[in-house]
Amino acid sequence: MQLETDSLVDLRRDLHQHPEPAWCEFYTTARLVKALEARDLDELHVGPDVYGDAERMSVPDQETRAEWSQRAVDAGADAGLVERMDDGNTGAVAVVRKGDGPVVGLRVDIDGLPIEESDDDGHVPADEGFRSETGWMHACGHDAHATVGVGVIDAVLDSDFAGTLKLFFQPAEERGSGGGPMARSPHIEDVEYLYAVHVGLDHPTGEIVAAVGGFLAVSGFEVEFTGSPAHAGAHPEEGDNAIQAMSEAVTSMYGIARHGDGPTRVNAGVVEGGTAGNIIAEHARMEAEVRGSTTELMEYMWEETSTVIDAAAEMHGVEADRTLLSRAPSAESDELLANFIRDAAASVEGVDSVLDYDDLGGSEDATYLMNAVQENGGNACYIGLGTDHPDGHHTAKFDVDEQSLRIGIETLSGAIIALGEDRA
Repeated sequence: MQLETDSLVDLRRDLHQHPEPAWCEFYTTARLVKALEARDLDELHVGPDVYGDAERMSVPDQETRAEWSQRAVDAGADAGLVERMDDGNTGAVAVVRKGDGPVVGLRVDIDGLPIEESDDDGHVPADEGFRSETGWMHACGHDAHATVGVGVIDAVLDSDFAGTLKLFFQPAEERGSGGGPMARSPHIEDVEYLYAVHVGLDHPTGEIVAAVGGFLAVSGFEVEFTGSPAHAGAHPEEGDNAIQAMSEAVTSMYGIARHGDGPTRVNAGVVEGGTAGNIIAEHARMEAEVRGSTTELMEYMWEETSTVIDAAAEMHGVEADRTLLSRAPSAESDELLANFIRDAAASVEGVDSVLDYDDLGGSEDATYLMNAVQENGGNACYIGLGTDHPDGHHTAKFDVDEQSLRIGIETLSGAIIALGEDRA
């Protein structure tokens, strides 16, 4: 199997240059579709067909979508294709059918982060001319993930794989809102084996983690507090202070009792409100999240935070309206698929270390797809693809070692091809 990596590096750099927010990945999807249409695929699903009737959270308003879709067209994306994604139906599902055999899925994510990328000397994307042009950034390697997905298609097409390969190019991972609708689409229903992949995670180039687990279930939400204004000096008693209610809620959330069944988390990451120092605040808003080492523990935190938010609002005579923004369950990787990764990695040039397992210690909405396959009687596995990165994930200087692209493609495709042989 001979991979043509130069064009894949070019693809990765193009994607890196044009990162986009959740459900606004118009250029990214169009660029991937352009690459996929040059392959001998049996099916390529784009637009509403990717999700069917599945409900989606955190879809930006029409004005925001229109801004990003126009930016995509201005950057060279096909206008007709962008129009098909008008409602934020970004992402794609690519299907390769090569005879009787297992249906194997691979999920990769494609969205960016609201980070201004570094332009410092020594930062490779800046030095070599593919630094982000959008004000957002692929600061978690999703450009590499998408490229690996395309490369796996190439490798499987050029192999004796017997079965069906489905590539899920998933939007909105950073908002935790893309995995759920993709897992509720018809495309996942016949998948028997599913891999998902992430670069880095503090593992160097040449290291493969055969199974990642320890995913924390998470729910992200916002709360709008609405009170009534008053003059803070003359008649403070006439106001219902939204900021005071929000402050009470934040303090009480952090005081929720820990649970004996395992770790739980709560964080209020955004708190804002008010208009002036001499006005009792009529409006306040917070964005927060709860997590748990199991889905049940996350649900415990969800219910407890609901109780304290409602109590804080009632105490101060304001309304509190909570909206769910994102959610992902917990998951664990199956040993069966991890074994195929270990075996495949052993023959990949450049792999010098294979770890059996690592805890993520965070959250990921690939767990929706993993759970969907496992609940249907299949197996799922999340693997770690080591890559040297000069700074941490979600930072302005994050980058990937492009040598790891080939390693990831050969490892994943080797495991997928072996699955076909095992079932032949």
